[in-house]
Amino acid sequence: MSTEPLVEVRGLVNRFGAQTVHDGLDMTVERGEVFGIVGGSGSGKSVLLRSILGLQRPQGGEVRLLGRSLRQMSNAQLRQIKSTYGVTFQQGALFTSLTVLQNVQLPMLEHLSLDPRALEELALLKVRLVGLPDEAAHKFPAQLSGGMIKRAALARALSLDPALLMLDEPTAGLDPISAAAFDELLMDLRQQLGLTVIMITHDLDTIFRT
Repeated sequence: MSTEPLVEVRGLVNRFGAQTVHDGLDMTVERGEVFGIVGGSGSGKSVLLRSILGLQRPQGGEVRLLGRSLRQMSNAQLRQIKSTYGVTFQQGALFTSLTVLQNVQLPMLEHLSLDPRALEELALLKVRLVGLPDEAAHKFPAQLSGGMIKRAALARALSLDPALLMLDEPTAGLDPISAAAFDELLMDLRQQLGLTVIMITHDLDTIFRT
């Protein structure tokens, strides 16, 4: 297995008009690590995540995923590299017109060639993996609690068995008991699946637990 860091950021610069959000930011995320990015609202955490994902083009610096520079990748290469990571966003970002199972299947439809039965069985496996009951798979996001939405989003992020999991405020909006349960789930999954985790949060309890 390669010992190269999964994520390297060197000299990152992000500006919006006169506002400089990042000015020469460096970070390295090693394999198997839980890397926490902590800061208040407006401190540039989500902009950093978008830069790592290739959704935000920085004014300077370089982002490398799996040893490869995002700047030097073609669109086809960027599409391929996206299959190696999973992402959850703060509000879950589930498609409201799709069931949980259909949401989890979306990345599979884009990157895998599976018959409908295999697709359903694999998606259901991911739903169970995050601790949701089978009946939740056929519900729509509006029918779920906040904690269940977080778990459904996590199931979708894990749909392609990624090496890297990136979480934007994973426990935001959850009560303390639900947040602690979600953190415990993350740590169990990290051990089971050998995940590397980048976690953006303002919740110091989550950082200490993980």
